[in-house]
Amino acid sequence: MKLAFLGDGRMGSVVLARAREAGHTIGVVLNINDAGLAPDKLIAALRRHDAAIDFSAPDAVLAHVAACAGARVPLVEGTTGWQAHEAEARRLIESSGGAMVVGANFSIGVNVFYRLVDRAAELFRGVAAYDAFIEEAHHANKRDAPSGTALQLRALLARRLGHEVPIASTRAGHIPGVHRVGFDSAADEVTLIHTARSRDGFAAGALAAARWIVGRRGVFAFADVLDEILEAERKAEA
Repeated sequence: MKLAFLGDGRMGSVVLARAREAGHTIGVVLNINDAGLAPDKLIAALRRHDAAIDFSAPDAVLAHVAACAGARVPLVEGTTGWQAHEAEARRLIESSGGAMVVGANFSIGVNVFYRLVDRAAELFRGVAAYDAFIEEAHHANKRDAPSGTALQLRALLARRLGHEVPIASTRAGHIPGVHRVGFDSAADEVTLIHTARSRDGFAAGALAAARWIVGRRGVFAFADVLDEILEAERKAEA
């Protein structure tokens, strides 16, 4: 595959390195210095790529979505903190017949974690003795707080429990990412924890999504199509 990379920061650089190791062809790589690139030039730069992967900045996402739609290049969108513009991004993709897979977190482990939390919330629903909470911690340079993953966890819990759950955020040092969901009572506490040891898990998921999105149309949530993506990966390795 020939891949374009929109953003070469902490996460983008890891995905780029893993793509090279996997033997993918690296096309255009845009960084903060390209933020002022005119829309027509951005579209021209993206043409003739199989897919684009975006780990950039929230205020750049809509321009990247529009450019990928214009260039007819499917997009893997991993930037967080831009969800207020998701409706417009969806409109741009759907009106152009394009494709995009969106994820607050592309780690396979985190997406399995979502399912565990969802099941736990289902079991605790209606049990008044237990209060749910979310804690998350990331490195000091992470721009958004709460994290996109924590917001996804909060939405998941709200659907099951029928109310908002508080999030406590920490930004310090070089923490890759820790998410903790608890159900606390006077008698005991049940806690589910996901700890990222590196960014490799995120990169693997983003590349798997890029392989899967080629040839498709529409907007997909990574968590919703995870089973299809993993099945495609198993078939490719067989």
